[in-house]
This record gives sequence, C-alpha cells and structure tokens, in this order.
Amino acid sequence: MIMIPCVYILQSKQLNRFYIGYSSNIGLRLEFHKHPDTRKFTSNAKDWILYYKIDCTTKSQALAIETHIKRMKSKVYIVNLIKHPEITTKLLEKYRDC
Repeated sequence: MIMIPCVYILQSKQLNRFYIGYSSNIGLRLEFHKHPDTRKFTSNAKDWILYYKIDCTTKSQALAIETHIKRMKSKVYIVNLIKHPEITTKLLEKYRDC
C-alpha cells in the first residue's frame, strides 16, 4: 500500500467547527476519529465528515500546510480552499521544498 501524506479537514455541522489534521494513511486516520475511545477533540460530535483533503509530496510539506491552515484560525479561509482551488495550488508551491 502506498502512503500519501496529506492534510485533511473534517467538518461538524453540529458543532459548526472544523478539525485540521495530517496523515500518511487517511483511511486509517478517519477510522481513528470514529472511535470514541481513541479520539479527543473529535469526540465532541458524531457527525464529522471529510470536508477537504490536500495530497502532498512529503510529510514535511503536509505538516507545514497543516500548520499554515491552523495559524489562519479562520473558517472563511477553510471554506475558500474549496471555492478557490488556486489557494491550494499556492500552498503546495509555497511549501514544496520543506
């Protein structure tokens, strides 16, 4: 199995919140969030869905993009990632050599 590092964003409409994370195995990581005994922040709601995913070339690139998005502290920014794909392209370019 090929592991692709990625940044993922989960959304809970119940909480009106987003969760931003990194993983090299998105399937396993999403399963982790579904189990109440293993999850922390995401245990506050049961309606988490995968809202957005950014495939990266390296772990360090994914971690840098995850940190960038978290530092923005903005739901509008997260929504704009979907509305404006060029933002994702610019992030991948900006953190290409991490």
